Amino acid sequence: MRDTCQQFIDGQWRASDGGRDLDVVDPYRETVIAKLPAGNARDVDAAVRAARDALPAWRRLSGEARGRYLEGLADGLAERHAALCQTVSLNGGKPLAESQLDVDDAIACYRYYADLARQLDARQGEPSAQPVAGVQIHRYFDPVGVVGLITPWNFPLVTAAWKIAPALAAGCCIVFKPSEVVPMPEQAIADIAQAIDLPRGVLNLLNGDGRGIGEALTQHTGIDKISFTGSNPTGETVMRVAATGVRNVSLELGGKSPIIVTEDADITQAASLVMNGIFANAGQICSATSRLLVHQAVAEDLYAALSRHIDALVMGDPLDEATTLGPLVSDKQRTTVDRYLTFAKDEGLIPVREASHRELPRQGFFVAPTLFRDVPVESRLWQEEIFGPVLCAHQFASDDEAIAVANDSDYGLAASVVSGSHERASAIARHLTAGSIWTNMDQVAPPQAAWGGGKKSGIGRELGPEGLAAYQELKQVMAPVDT
Repeated sequence: MRDTCQQFIDGQWRASDGGRDLDVVDPYRETVIAKLPAGNARDVDAAVRAARDALPAWRRLSGEARGRYLEGLADGLAERHAALCQTVSLNGGKPLAESQLDVDDAIACYRYYADLARQLDARQGEPSAQPVAGVQIHRYFDPVGVVGLITPWNFPLVTAAWKIAPALAAGCCIVFKPSEVVPMPEQAIADIAQAIDLPRGVLNLLNGDGRGIGEALTQHTGIDKISFTGSNPTGETVMRVAATGVRNVSLELGGKSPIIVTEDADITQAASLVMNGIFANAGQICSATSRLLVHQAVAEDLYAALSRHIDALVMGDPLDEATTLGPLVSDKQRTTVDRYLTFAKDEGLIPVREASHRELPRQGFFVAPTLFRDVPVESRLWQEEIFGPVLCAHQFASDDEAIAVANDSDYGLAASVVSGSHERASAIARHLTAGSIWTNMDQVAPPQAAWGGGKKSGIGRELGPEGLAAYQELKQVMAPVDT
């Protein structure tokens, strides 16, 4: 892993034109592991110019050829698998087992869109499925153009793949800004692009913060589309800025997802699914099922099972294979979560004993995994995204009540249902307002399935064919039918 980062522009690493540096911190050891340029508008301008220069040739390239480059990116990640897992855990704080899943998911995403890119050649000029008398209609799928991609710190490589892979498959050129908090894993993407001779300017990577790079990127008139994953306040700013020039946006923002456990559920299975839904990545997941709705008949049994699971979590060094709960990503994030725990005290919320009396490691940005029971739906902890290992539980008496409480949220990203009956779980899921719903299974986000939500959780979809369509403009050519 490099200890000093630069900007990757027009196929080459170069020094930033900005004068500020940022510290990249190991959240377990609380030490600086790299220096990152903050970047500035001149860096952005150079990257956008390179992308625009590369666009005409890249968009004309066949889908088959673009697919080969995407396979090359996947192969490059696979070759660096072990080192990347170490880097993700070192920089982001998640346990090695979770980092391994992340790298695997990123590789699968590039391979999936390589396949869709190859299929695109046969689809160009396809006849419309809606025939019109006397008119022949042919459909073409053009790239949006030059796209600005901004990713968060909680899933490096994964969220990058969700954006980069479909954008390249569609024929777009890219200016990519990874998070300044966890930027180290994604430097490999530019290294691999260089190694596989991806045409210069097709993929540009800019390191920096929101002030140095993010603002200039969203404001640049040479950007045709912005795809942003992150907080709601920043997403709203992106929307406002993109309105100037009426530019395309995709936004994946916050979540406050429910998990519903009915009285006929298997408690052992339910406890496992609840744990994985909130304590993976220390709760720093946009789809974390942080609102537990449990039927009153089995609530005490489930609380007891969850207490045992929480007590068994091993907090420690993310690079130690025994660790199952790593630190939060930064001291800033720990402060945010601690503030919500203070709100909980002020509101008189009741923590389960085993969750609130944990001895924390002597180093690292840790917060004790916590379960609050009988949380009122008016509580700030019930309503607001915490982004940490904090689970709030509320009891219900009927499926209709559970559905109503689950849907009573500003967010609509995801949900889970655990029931002894598949039919019952499916019926509940049908009435939930969420983009992705899991019934009797852990959260998965395969590249074949669209990802995104409604309400304040964002605009548009990533992954699946919909993820490719997000980087395309549909063009229809009409002519009279030959007689």
